[in-house]
Amino acid sequence: MPKILVLYYSSYGHLAKMADAVAEGARSAGAQVDVRRVPETAPFEVAQAAGFVVDHSHEVLEDPNELADYDGIIVGAPTRFGRMASQMAAFWDKAGGVWFQGKLHGKVGGAFSSTATQHGGQETTLFSIITNLLHFGLTIVGLDYGYQGQAGVDVVKGGSPYGATTIADGDGSRQPSESELEGARYQGRRIAETAAKLAA
Repeated sequence: MPKILVLYYSSYGHLAKMADAVAEGARSAGAQVDVRRVPETAPFEVAQAAGFVVDHSHEVLEDPNELADYDGIIVGAPTRFGRMASQMAAFWDKAGGVWFQGKLHGKVGGAFSSTATQHGGQETTLFSIITNLLHFGLTIVGLDYGYQGQAGVDVVKGGSPYGATTIADGDGSRQPSESELEGARYQGRRIAETAAKLAA
């Protein structure tokens, strides 16, 4: 049974919902799954003024050394001007010792994200996460086209072969659709399945 970590940052709650869906998918493949969030780095006054959701649904992961306890790590972060949010980047910037010791070599990784608009940097944000994971030695699993829910233009939808995504709208009013959540479940399941095969 692979052990999977879903590690995310969410300002307004969209990626917390996506993280739960990723975890649901990984569990459906028989994995043991922990969902954790990275620490908030914005000053309290700034976060409050911006209307950040105070998310206590998952524990904070403070120590990057805990990453080595997992067979797969699925990372979710919203876009900030076409790259991952600084809160997630700050967490990985503290993981130099993990990188130096090669503790994540051969593990499985993946990325998921959110943007305000359809063209707001989803793919570049996913790549900013994937780039980090590759440097740490993880084998990447995206959202392949086995998940047909990401195809078509009949409705607004997230999704990319590089990872599951959702679109929040400029005011954050749009919540992840069932199609987007199902994409997150699909990717979580594929990562868990891949981790199990590599561990066999």
